[in-house]
Amino acid sequence: MIYVGIDVAKDKHDCFITNSDGDVLFKPFTISNNRDGFNDLLQKISSLTEDFHKVKIRLEATGHYNYNLLGFLLDKGLPTYVINPLHTNLYRKSLCLRQTKTDKVDAHTIALMVMSDVNLKSYSDTSYHNEELKSLTRYRFDKVKEHAKLKTSITRLVTILFPELEKLVPTLHMSSVYVLLSEFPSASSVASAHLTRLSHLLINASKGHYGKDTAILFREAARNSIGSQMPAKSLELKHTIKLIQELDTEIDEIEKEIQTIMDEINSPILSIPGISYRMGAMIIAEIGDFDRFGSPDKILAYAGLSPSTYQSGQLDGAYSHMEKRGSRYLRYALYNATKYVCHWDPTFAAYLAKKRAEGKHYNVAISHAAKKLVRVIYQLEKSGQTYIKVY
Repeated sequence: MIYVGIDVAKDKHDCFITNSDGDVLFKPFTISNNRDGFNDLLQKISSLTEDFHKVKIRLEATGHYNYNLLGFLLDKGLPTYVINPLHTNLYRKSLCLRQTKTDKVDAHTIALMVMSDVNLKSYSDTSYHNEELKSLTRYRFDKVKEHAKLKTSITRLVTILFPELEKLVPTLHMSSVYVLLSEFPSASSVASAHLTRLSHLLINASKGHYGKDTAILFREAARNSIGSQMPAKSLELKHTIKLIQELDTEIDEIEKEIQTIMDEINSPILSIPGISYRMGAMIIAEIGDFDRFGSPDKILAYAGLSPSTYQSGQLDGAYSHMEKRGSRYLRYALYNATKYVCHWDPTFAAYLAKKRAEGKHYNVAISHAAKKLVRVIYQLEKSGQTYIKVY
């Protein structure tokens, strides 16, 4: 067997090639992060063997920097494995007490890890192309966070410009309210608005829900408002509303792409009551190839939902808090999906009630239900069966 360790960086990658006997076939060398560099690596490997089944390549999951190299290796049919940099760091420390860390040393360490078969799970072509779904779900996650921040800004600005408005509507974050504030972004502008213009704007924006009576109510409240007249804040309010509307369009477009991919995947995770396309897609995207995980517990560890434990000699301690390592996106998706599943599925609702009856805090009880949910998802994905709801 030929073992290749690659330490990934932005502009270059350090490589080390050895064999089963520990002979150094190529001393540590550096390739550029471009087509010439990739071909140079392929040429060196090809000079050693024509049978790529005798080759094992391992590289670190270094953010997005490894993505192009990984795709190149998989397209050439080379068995490639991806490792968490944390594992590399711990393994290197286990080999030597000296604090020696260079890119070439890391490449050597990674090659040794391939030889020892430590945490060795091949990265399949399915996993690589699953990155499309992961990119979309993470992109949506960031857009939703940005959306939430802008909504907070809307609330702050309305409190300054027209504080009475918030008590006159169910929520400020309605399309009809946004249309109103885009046209009249302060109490003074609403107060001076022509009643006919104000009424027509509300009727059209609310699709008939609000009419002339509401326009009169808004205008009277505006005339008695304590809101400040600050043109700069009014301009900020108009621009913030515009940004939110643009984000709404972008998020809808992202979600359509996510739904298209999920329809192609046809994952049984969507058969679980309470799991939508959005949360289901994020869970599937973050886990990727389920064959990489030997058990549901390994998925829990990857999500950072495993409890921290420590035992040494007579000291045996277990900490109730979660490790919170691994994918924060997967942890977020599992936690939020579990809340909906516990609401819509009788079995999970009963399980949550049982944990609450044991005196556990709601968040702790949800974390227990999340672990149960992971076991269910793992079984469904491995078997291809759909979830059967038990009443």
